[in-house]
Amino acid sequence: MLRGSLLEFTRFFFKHITGRDFIISTPLGCESHHITVARELTKLTRLEIPSQRLMINLPPGFGKSVLVSMWTAWGVAQYPDSNFLYISFSHDLASKHTYFIKSIIGSPIFKYLFDVGIKVDSRAKDHFATDKGGIIRAFGSGGPVVGSDAGLPGLDRFSGGVILDDPHKPDEVHSDAIRARVIRNYQETICQRPRGPNVPIVFIGQRLHEEDLPAWLESGNDTTAWDMVKLQGLGVNGHALYPEVMPTDKLLALQQKSPYVFASQYQQDPIPAGGALFKPGWFERLDEEPEMILTFITADTAETSKTWNDATAFSFWGLYEIETLGRKTGVMGLHWIDCVELRVEPKDLKDNFMEFWQSCMLHPTPPEFTAIEKKSTGVTLSSVLGEVRGLSVRNIDRTRASGSKAQRFLESQPYVAQRLISLSTHAKHAVLCLDHMSKITANDTHRHDDIADTLADAIKIALIDKTLHTLHNKRNSASDVLSSLGAKMRRQHIARTNRDGVR
Repeated sequence: MLRGSLLEFTRFFFKHITGRDFIISTPLGCESHHITVARELTKLTRLEIPSQRLMINLPPGFGKSVLVSMWTAWGVAQYPDSNFLYISFSHDLASKHTYFIKSIIGSPIFKYLFDVGIKVDSRAKDHFATDKGGIIRAFGSGGPVVGSDAGLPGLDRFSGGVILDDPHKPDEVHSDAIRARVIRNYQETICQRPRGPNVPIVFIGQRLHEEDLPAWLESGNDTTAWDMVKLQGLGVNGHALYPEVMPTDKLLALQQKSPYVFASQYQQDPIPAGGALFKPGWFERLDEEPEMILTFITADTAETSKTWNDATAFSFWGLYEIETLGRKTGVMGLHWIDCVELRVEPKDLKDNFMEFWQSCMLHPTPPEFTAIEKKSTGVTLSSVLGEVRGLSVRNIDRTRASGSKAQRFLESQPYVAQRLISLSTHAKHAVLCLDHMSKITANDTHRHDDIADTLADAIKIALIDKTLHTLHNKRNSASDVLSSLGAKMRRQHIARTNRDGVR
């Protein structure tokens, strides 16, 4: 029974290895994705897909790695000399999966049922052999895949394969260089690893970018055509594909709060080239300016005044507590009080900023500080402003950990989608800002992003890192201490007055 059914094999050995039941999804109105994936992998094993190239796109957390790991062990159970290459976005992740496969093949019950086990001297997690000549190795998709092949030559039966399990790392896929390296590595090394025409390559994983490896394969760039299966987290019937893990209400909330993640990772349909990340309707319009807790400025500086380069942008922000029906919600919002976009020479940056700052100082809640990106002209501006009395400057450092520009915009998107950013209805800068934000894309096809940078920095400071909450709390604590001290002094004065009988 286990040899004949990958799904039964999976249920049996998942329980045996983990002690937990393998839950097969029960969606309304469509087939379980576990059944779909198992059937497609079975067809590969039986050589029923002529091209021996299979792409399965499905959301994260839907059991893809478990299924493809079980498929590997199931292949060894039937053909003990099979050779597999297991490739993920990092060597460590691939090793984690091959170790799981090793625990299945190395179990006594596997040996008893299928008369195959792990070779005695195979102690590594990422490279081991069966006692019947099979080999399983782990690799990272960004590095060279050398020294091992998949499958065996000259056979008219299954003998292993190449597994690509999420070759892109979500927080790196928006880097053009890293994404291109993964695709190039597939072209130059990975697709050369199968030893014969009957040796399959399986891609299984989520979509992450409109120019990722699955997009490249789907566009016909590979030498062989691919069979494709796309499984969406939320079906066309409006029901969840895996309700036991990701029910419909959670998917709908994700769609509203993080549209790009929902479209790409859960629906396998990244926003097409030129598709906007920010919709104007997500920015709340207020008839009255809210009561500010504190205010601050973010600045993004450009290199020159040439119109084909990015401009310099200054934005003035207010942090406030959102109210609904006259009640405070405990949720913080950002009000876009003012914004200017300029194209000036670096030598004129200080004068233009000082003019903007002075106008902000007329606000009932003057700005506490100015945050400036630490780049060439920004460093210069930060330095000269540091000499101005009463003007506090914070430097924004860009590091590898802070991610690419696209990552920062994607990180900001959920906060805008949740309508946490507001503008006054008749603000003079509203049209400028909303028009600019409606052109920002995930694939960097937009022309300018200076204003968007000031928004992303403001959201990072106020809503993601929440550094302003600490500043506000410290200021309130100091105010409470002064109030307490003042009250104590008043009590002492009254006591002396009563004692001395003096009014």
